[in-house]
Amino acid sequence: MPEGDTILRTARTLHRALAGHVVTRFESVYPRLTRVDRDTPLEGRIVERVEARGKHVLIWFGEGKAGGKAAPTLILRTHMRMHGSWHIYRPGERWQRPRHQMRIVIETDAIHAIAFGVPDAELAAADAIERSSTLGRMGPDVLADDFDATEAVRRIAARPEMSIADALLDQSAIAGIGNVYKSEALFAAGVHPLTAVHALTAERLADVVTIAMKMMRANVAEHPSRPIASRSTTGRMNPDARLWVYGRGGAPCRRCGTAIARAMHGAIPRVTYWCDRCQRVEGIDPALT
Repeated sequence: MPEGDTILRTARTLHRALAGHVVTRFESVYPRLTRVDRDTPLEGRIVERVEARGKHVLIWFGEGKAGGKAAPTLILRTHMRMHGSWHIYRPGERWQRPRHQMRIVIETDAIHAIAFGVPDAELAAADAIERSSTLGRMGPDVLADDFDATEAVRRIAARPEMSIADALLDQSAIAGIGNVYKSEALFAAGVHPLTAVHALTAERLADVVTIAMKMMRANVAEHPSRPIASRSTTGRMNPDARLWVYGRGGAPCRRCGTAIARAMHGAIPRVTYWCDRCQRVEGIDPALT
């Protein structure tokens, strides 16, 4: 599942391609979207902006008309899940994925934006989307300009029996973190991933949150010399040295040489990587091991 940094880069790309342009055609395989488009058409509306919220992409369409009357601003919310992606093409350009994987098409005179394999999509008035249970339950977005780290720590602490690894993936506690940054931030903080939240002080939780935030923000900062969509938590751009532990099960720890451990755990099993020597065990619940 794409993490918050990937979603933010996707939103930036879509914003640059679509913002300020008039929609000339909308298509979707989802009746729930085409029904809204039929009642309050997207055609003729201006794409106002595209933004990321945690792991969601929000596309804002300006006011339109329906039945001769003004229609409110609409938002298209999409979530990639495991296999979804947005592509942009010039009119007439060949798609890189087969048409049967298409879920949504947004066309302007200059750009066609295609959502492939996106399983979770919602189109509604802006105020309804903002109040929806999906966004309303979401915790502070680690990549948002107004990220509230104190609130994120409070929400994580309110899940005392969870492992810290699972709590970081709980989007209602803190939004945007996935398996990669979960493993990388916990390694950098020296916290064992199976440590129960209640075994960590508020200061330790704040350290983990701050490290995750800094790692993710470093990976969405735009630099002319930075490779597109590269991800590094070590500060290195060498493809073999970008990450501390993620994807390195059995390989030597970059700090101490201990073999990196790998395990699946959690109510919804997710892969986690860690170093048993560098990451301190703090009150592990034996039931989680």
